[in-house]
Amino acid sequence: MVDAARARKLAERIKVLVAEALERAVKDPDLGFVTITDVKVTPDLQHSTIYFTVYGSNEDKKRSAEIIEKNRGVIRREVGHKLNIRLTPTVTFVADEIPETAAHMNDLLAAAKARDEEVARLAAEAQWAGEANPYKEPKQHHDEEDED
Repeated sequence: MVDAARARKLAERIKVLVAEALERAVKDPDLGFVTITDVKVTPDLQHSTIYFTVYGSNEDKKRSAEIIEKNRGVIRREVGHKLNIRLTPTVTFVADEIPETAAHMNDLLAAAKARDEEVARLAAEAQWAGEANPYKEPKQHHDEEDED
């Protein structure tokens, strides 16, 4: 039977262990500042997907991703030694695009806010294009003779 709570706990433990393995077991000086953002474990606990971000330029990100992929077996071994489960899940590393997407969304929201402020300013200064009452109303006839 599948236990979602157990999968979540295992994912959190793997997140910590992968971060430690990157710090201790991967001895490549070109590895950038890597942050493990999330880990997803399948309900059968056989596979894990590890999301990471790298601080730096696109070249730094690419180089760090290559180093992580090259050391995937070492990282899985380190995780397997510290997990107390029968089978060590496979590990798949995925570059997390959420920070870049969030920054892009923030830029778009800031631009939309600036446009809204400009529209509000223009609306506050706006004048009627025609008369105050744009609707045609029937003419009113005043007969001076009827009033006498």
